[in-house]
Amino acid sequence: MAVLVGKRAPSFKAPAIVNGEFEEDFSLDRYLGKKHVIFFFYSADFAFVCPTEILGFQERLADFDAKGVAVVGCSTDTRYSHMAWLQTPREEGGIMGITYPLVADASKTISANYDVLGGRYDYNEAGEMVFVGYPLAYRGLFLIDKDGIVRHQVVNDGPLGRSVEEALRMVDALQHFETKGEVCPAGWQTGEPSLPPTREGLAKYLKRS
Repeated sequence: MAVLVGKRAPSFKAPAIVNGEFEEDFSLDRYLGKKHVIFFFYSADFAFVCPTEILGFQERLADFDAKGVAVVGCSTDTRYSHMAWLQTPREEGGIMGITYPLVADASKTISANYDVLGGRYDYNEAGEMVFVGYPLAYRGLFLIDKDGIVRHQVVNDGPLGRSVEEALRMVDALQHFETKGEVCPAGWQTGEPSLPPTREGLAKYLKRS
């Protein structure tokens, strides 16, 4: 699994559903210099854990917006599958009401470039190349700063849902560091003490705690 932290987020242009409409060449580049980005992958449309995460981000979308953070989802489904799911009521397992972009990575190149694509190519006993596993995205989440640099990533297996609250906490920690220049200790929450990245700052923090 590649570690993208500290590196430029892989660029792409791909179809997406944005505000309920098809967009042919969606790119995260639109946010450069303007917004931080939470870019997350989920396994599949019409799945089971996936809608709980997608709807969870929608429920806190105003909080992300207030922090100047764009939320963007992505899976290996087609744009047509995305649209069908977006038009399906929640009581029927759908995600009707989602307003942030959903990228269609049907070619699987975006998932591969972010190194979250499951499965692999191998050779069978006859020497033929075959695909082993399922070519679906793991639950990768990437926090990307305004310069397009990945500052945080987490990748879960399919059965393990992520925490929207933790994503918000990491946004707060990054923005606190960017504005204050102080680093955030374990479990840090907004309003709690941070510390200057010096031996004296650490000593003072540890003495306080």
